Amino acid sequence: MKDNKNYRIFFLLLLTLVYGFNFIDRQIVGILAPFIQADLGLTNTQMGLLIGPVFAAVYAVAGIPIAWLADRYSRVNIMATALALWSAFTALSGMANNFVQIGLARMGVGIGEAGGSPPAHSMISDLYPKEERASALAIYALGIPFGIMFAYFVTASLLGADGDAVNWRRIFIILGVVGIALAIFVRIVLRDPKRGAMEEVAVKSDNSEPASEIAKPPFFKALATLLSIPSWWAMCLGIAAGSFVAYSFSGFQTKYLIGLDPDFNFKTLLIVLGIINGIAYAGGTFFGAKVADWWGKKNVRAYGWVPAISIGIALPAAIASLWVPTIWLHLACVTVMTTFLGVYLGPSFAIAQTLAPINMRAMSTAMYFFVLNMIALGGGPTLTGILIDVFLETHGSVHSVRLSLTIVCLFFLLSIASFLVVSRTLPKDWKDAQARNENQINAKNTAT
Repeated sequence: MKDNKNYRIFFLLLLTLVYGFNFIDRQIVGILAPFIQADLGLTNTQMGLLIGPVFAAVYAVAGIPIAWLADRYSRVNIMATALALWSAFTALSGMANNFVQIGLARMGVGIGEAGGSPPAHSMISDLYPKEERASALAIYALGIPFGIMFAYFVTASLLGADGDAVNWRRIFIILGVVGIALAIFVRIVLRDPKRGAMEEVAVKSDNSEPASEIAKPPFFKALATLLSIPSWWAMCLGIAAGSFVAYSFSGFQTKYLIGLDPDFNFKTLLIVLGIINGIAYAGGTFFGAKVADWWGKKNVRAYGWVPAISIGIALPAAIASLWVPTIWLHLACVTVMTTFLGVYLGPSFAIAQTLAPINMRAMSTAMYFFVLNMIALGGGPTLTGILIDVFLETHGSVHSVRLSLTIVCLFFLLSIASFLVVSRTLPKDWKDAQARNENQINAKNTAT
């Protein structure tokens, strides 16, 4: 059954569902920020810390040792355990009564979520060849927009009878319980694919009998190998700088729009934002990967060009969304921004997996998530929250958010520059990675 195409599709879709839960539990804090902030009496800076560093630092650091384990032991067991852990702490978040308590709960969520993507990316790379990897990883990445969409829809469906009262605690607890049930299902139905299966098919001769396992390098050797690949580094910085802006928007967009038009129906706002993420972000993610794979077959530099072009289009749309006079115009601009923000996910994930040696793929994901989250999730909401508090005294609530997010949008320029570097260095790194992986397979076969 493991070699069956339908099982492979089922495997990928279930991993995507798990990733969706990852982003539901992450995004829900930003959506509910005004209500959590009011209930617990938090400042904008504290709210930024809660969305950013309190979660991101633990998430980023924990991901590295978990990935080291995932490159050696059952990736399904690790992912199912991680899902159960972050879901339990999501439920505990709904029981917090002050900043310290909810901060500790979000740290627990971060530890759990760190064990989600590294094993998932590694398994997907063993199910799909490099020519299809961006598209497969883009389907996995659809967990981001669909998770965000579902987070908005869950919040809208659980609003109070008057459409304004939000029982944020109940939302956290319900999500936690459902996540634990999903973790049990994942553990029962999935089995680890064979490591290096796609590369093995590419180099195996008719007379070879592959060994059961590829040699596993020491931790610091694996780390040094990844850090020596220029395109890998440039990709990390590119996706981190782009996500710096995205996480800042997600953390304070609800607050901004409530202030922009207090009479706008909040439930309608949540549904529209959910649809935008479910259609525009998902569409950009899926078709961006398809374009990258199609163009990449002709010129591998496309895996850098496609993200650079898309971020260049997202930049003016993001800034415009903050200066238009109505919520509906804001949402129109955000639709454009969100569509093109999704484009860089598939190519970036493919670069991280294809450039990494077979026995370091989970580590590769963990390391670029370390860079991504320390810079983007750790820095974006925090800087935005600090800037809002700085501007608040002289510019008022709405304009302080507008100014802060406009400044943050300049990080898109760094993202564009980084992906252009990727396009320049990728051909050599791509060729070197192919030779390195073929050598690993041949060494394994010789050892047999």
